[in-house]
Amino acid sequence: MRIIETQKISEIVSRLCIEANCRLPKDVKTCIEQSRSSEKWPIACDTLDKIIENYKLADSDNMPICQDTGVACVFLEIGEDLHVKGNIAAAVDEGVRMGYQEAFLRKSVVKDPLFDRKNTRDNTPAMLYTEYIPGDKIIITVAPKGFGSENMSGIKMLRPSDGVDGVINFVLETVEAAGSNPCPPIVIGVGLGGTFDKAALLAKKALLRPIGQAHSDARYAALEYKLLEKVNDLGIGPQGFGGLTTALSVAIEHMPTHIAGLPCAVNINCHVARHITEVI
Repeated sequence: MRIIETQKISEIVSRLCIEANCRLPKDVKTCIEQSRSSEKWPIACDTLDKIIENYKLADSDNMPICQDTGVACVFLEIGEDLHVKGNIAAAVDEGVRMGYQEAFLRKSVVKDPLFDRKNTRDNTPAMLYTEYIPGDKIIITVAPKGFGSENMSGIKMLRPSDGVDGVINFVLETVEAAGSNPCPPIVIGVGLGGTFDKAALLAKKALLRPIGQAHSDARYAALEYKLLEKVNDLGIGPQGFGGLTTALSVAIEHMPTHIAGLPCAVNINCHVARHITEVI
């Protein structure tokens, strides 16, 4: 059995926190640039030009793309033939702490959500999600999540009879209610099935799928395309100033559920759709 020291995890998480905050994934950049080339509304064109200029400056100067450097969402896929020597959660938190302090990234996490709301001063704890996979590797994905968009997300326990139309209506209602708040153009993750909490996790994981990569099931791929068209028809546009580009992508993830339910979660991400992955 392969053994990995937790220090290795901390070092990688630290580096990924910095890289994710300073560099957009190539697929996101490409989609933004393609959207710019198809825009007709002058204000939308100007807004997209500024978005492109911003991420180019972040690349060249190694600076954060956005002042909200987010809460660190960390996904670990751990091989069943791998042993991690030490406390994994503590190692991830140490990596977040090191990365956010080294790069002077804004620390936005408060210890208590309701009463004293005192800042933890190191952006910990991370929001940690783990699952086990075959093999002896560990896949680490860091996805800093800003809260201008996270606050605009929603979940609804639909009835099975609501069907496809119910899902479409809820996604559109959520996006329309969000308006300009999540800094569009947005990336939309939709989670279907499971339970209340599982649907929300599916929606967040959907945000990690490369833009332009359709669902492997043709039925869900068609629904993703239809949702993207309908969202963009809302005319909210870049930063809410109108135009053709309200969303860059809609991705759906799903899993089995109870006969009585159709949980539907919508996780919205701003155009700063940050995520980066490394394999040990």
